[in-house]
Amino acid sequence: MTSYRQELEKYRDIDEDKILQELSPEELAQLDMELMEMDPENVMLPAGLRQRDQTQKSPTGPLDREALLQHLEKQALEAGERDDLVPFTGEKKGKPFVPKNPTREIPREEQITLEPELEEALANATEAEMCDIAAILGMYTLMSNKQYYDAICSGTISNTEGINSVVKPDTYKPVPDEPPNPTNVEETLRQIQANDGALEDVNLNNIKDIPISTLKAICEAMKTNTHVKKLSLVATRSNDPVASAVAEMLMENKTLQSLNIESNFITSAGMMSIIKAMYHNTTLSELKVDNQCQRLGDTVEMEMATMLERCPSVTRFGYHFTQQGPRARAAIAITNNNELRRKQKKT
Repeated sequence: MTSYRQELEKYRDIDEDKILQELSPEELAQLDMELMEMDPENVMLPAGLRQRDQTQKSPTGPLDREALLQHLEKQALEAGERDDLVPFTGEKKGKPFVPKNPTREIPREEQITLEPELEEALANATEAEMCDIAAILGMYTLMSNKQYYDAICSGTISNTEGINSVVKPDTYKPVPDEPPNPTNVEETLRQIQANDGALEDVNLNNIKDIPISTLKAICEAMKTNTHVKKLSLVATRSNDPVASAVAEMLMENKTLQSLNIESNFITSAGMMSIIKAMYHNTTLSELKVDNQCQRLGDTVEMEMATMLERCPSVTRFGYHFTQQGPRARAAIAITNNNELRRKQKKT
């Protein structure tokens, strides 16, 4: 270690500036190239930062793309073709393949003798008829699944192609989209506000352009309505303000029996207000709240299970629980509520 330190002592008082001044321009350029930090493996960097610029020739002018393409094409045409290591003569080498025993004779004990009528029928049968016969005899390995089940399920010759036909995909009929909901929202709101006795089922499903103020007005009108028994607001883009209005409606309405608010944008806070409002409602028997924009959480699920245990009027509840505990409690509560409803109808 001492000798190493003594070796380093002679470099302690070196004047770097003096050394740099004594270097020639060529040596300075070489030193600058050695000190450049390059990363050739990083494909995210441009080419100028991955490889040193080793071009010594000065630029001849701006880039002329057409001239460059013409030069490359000319250079490619002038380049000579490389000779093959083994020239092609077209001569075939080796012996042609001849399969052994191309036709196998059927042993006598395996030969089957049919009646002349059957022999004639099979000799004159088409490929489609042979395919149906093979399916009836259970030779399903000779055909596709579609050909097999078509032949079994149909009483007539259903196959139009032979056994060795190309398997094609089934052609399915396009399923048309559901027609838009024809419900007139403004007219429905007017009927609810007027407590129209002819209106018992309000279906606003999949109407995306209902304003939030209109949904809140519907909930406000439902507080005093005594004829509507079913209210469905599926996929109406209802949010927490609408959920609060629904909660207030449930606390005052005494006629509604079914409420469906699935596939909306209600969060855990809005859903909690609806669940707590159910404690003050004794007429609602069906409540569906599944498929909201986000997960409602364990606290809401526990409150749902408690609500089902304390509200015997609820016999159908639509929600997919994510926790085993609330799911089991809810299942037991729904069973008990249905049993209680059955006993009440009996008496």
